[in-house]
Amino acid sequence: MRFLKTYLGICLILILAPLNAQSSEECLQNLSIFAEFAKVKNYDEAYEPWMKVRKECPSLNVAIYSYGERILKDRYKKQPEDQKQAVVADLMNLYDEWLLNFPTSRNVKVEGDIISSKAQSMIDFKMPDKMEIYKTFDLAFTTDPKSFTNPKGLYNYFKTLYDLYEEDTHGVTMEQLFTKYEEVSEKFEIESTNLARKLDIILKKEEEGNPISSREIRNKRVYGINSNAIATFLNNLDAIISKEATCVNLVPLYQRNFEENKTDVTWLKRAASRMDSKECSDDPLFVLLVEALHNLDPSADSAYYLGLLNDKKGNNQEALKYYEESITLEDDPYKKAKILYKIALKFKNAGRKSSARNYAMKALKFQPSMGRAYLTIANLYASSANDCGDSQFNKRAIYWLAANIARKAGEVDASIKNIAQETAKSYIGRAPSKTDIFTEGNQGATIKFSCWINSSVKVPNL
Repeated sequence: MRFLKTYLGICLILILAPLNAQSSEECLQNLSIFAEFAKVKNYDEAYEPWMKVRKECPSLNVAIYSYGERILKDRYKKQPEDQKQAVVADLMNLYDEWLLNFPTSRNVKVEGDIISSKAQSMIDFKMPDKMEIYKTFDLAFTTDPKSFTNPKGLYNYFKTLYDLYEEDTHGVTMEQLFTKYEEVSEKFEIESTNLARKLDIILKKEEEGNPISSREIRNKRVYGINSNAIATFLNNLDAIISKEATCVNLVPLYQRNFEENKTDVTWLKRAASRMDSKECSDDPLFVLLVEALHNLDPSADSAYYLGLLNDKKGNNQEALKYYEESITLEDDPYKKAKILYKIALKFKNAGRKSSARNYAMKALKFQPSMGRAYLTIANLYASSANDCGDSQFNKRAIYWLAANIARKAGEVDASIKNIAQETAKSYIGRAPSKTDIFTEGNQGATIKFSCWINSSVKVPNL
């Protein structure tokens, strides 16, 4: 009996083997055909051979799905209205098939990318169930956050929850909204830092005078585009939450939940960060949050907040001690740069210009692509026009120096390129004119500023 089963099995394999070989060969041919059409965006001709491969050999090549997404999106545009929804339904099925057959790429999970793309398509094609859209985004974020990196998708993930909160029919609470905001904004921060790490390698090569390859030039442009997208969508995210994240809402919310979360380091960090960013740190609750955080987890964050508390009390030296401790406790250079920049802003707001510049420069040593730090320095210089220089011409010459620094901000950080250029243009407008230079007769001369700036600038040639 066992021999008979084995014999029949061998016969079946021998019969099916030519069929499988023939099927595989046909699939490869159709794969090549539809891929060539898809490459030149002839999606109509690509459709039929693509569908054959999709049905007969779904795990043959990931191009079935990467090109398939484009093919179906193009097909949607060309279908009569009564057939469009069938195409959308097929696109949703395609994402599911993609997830089943190619959940990884080069041995790295891409489930978050696939699922979030599905959720974004649900928005793009105006599928009405917002809760279903949110759940799909949430599945991507909880299943595989590492590959869920698309800035637009991350923004819409939060925006969909905010819409559900606004509708007030799905039980979404303000606390859930703030928690999700923190999670998504932290993810934006991670992606921004990842881009900065890559960009800074190229910037350091340029700074050292080493030539960069054509590939690095291309990568620098791509990093800039992605960085700009992150900044844009993060600003949109902040604009949404700013309507709700006011001290009037934050303080009672955190007071209600403090006892329950006073041993939760993540909750304490997020609450303290939100209160600091919204200028709610004068409230006694902020002191409770910071003390609880420092007792549980003495860290760069808690030390920074203790510095902030001492600053508010007027204990400048004690505040500086905690700020320096914060920098020492932080190991990650990009988080260190962020802390240094925050300290620079505190000194700037306090009118301590030299200290503000020094901390901004320290931040740039850890993150050369931090354009905001350059813009802050430029602003500090421009604000000192009346304090430096021994003549009206020389006082206004500081604006040339400020403009140079502002341009540098745009060169290293594409996300603020427009504002950097506008700022530089504004400063140039306040600097001496060509007529002034002609009258002074000092084109090409070097003007030194002996005030706290302790720098110089060259008068432009006419």
